[in-house]
Amino acid sequence: MRVTWEAQGGQAAAIRLSLPPKVLDTDDLSESTAGELDRLVAAAAPEAGGERPSRARDAMSHTITVEDGGGSTTLTQSEAAMSPAFAALLGWLEKHVAQQ
Repeated sequence: MRVTWEAQGGQAAAIRLSLPPKVLDTDDLSESTAGELDRLVAAAAPEAGGERPSRARDAMSHTITVEDGGGSTTLTQSEAAMSPAFAALLGWLEKHVAQQ
């Protein structure tokens, strides 16, 4: 499984435009760590089908694309209206992408 994560908008939107997306491949992870990522993606996917309405004009949004088995799923949510499962996945990605 390959996971690509991009942040858009927010106060530093102009800076982020020049940054490449962060990519994590489960082939580079231990089996237990890859399993944890798989569980987080499975929990977040049903809740992240569509963007929730947001009242925060300058809120950052996150797009996580999961490629697995020839298919891909894109999850997008705003920091102003993020589900707990999506927030858990995002927090996990922030921690593990920084370690690479």
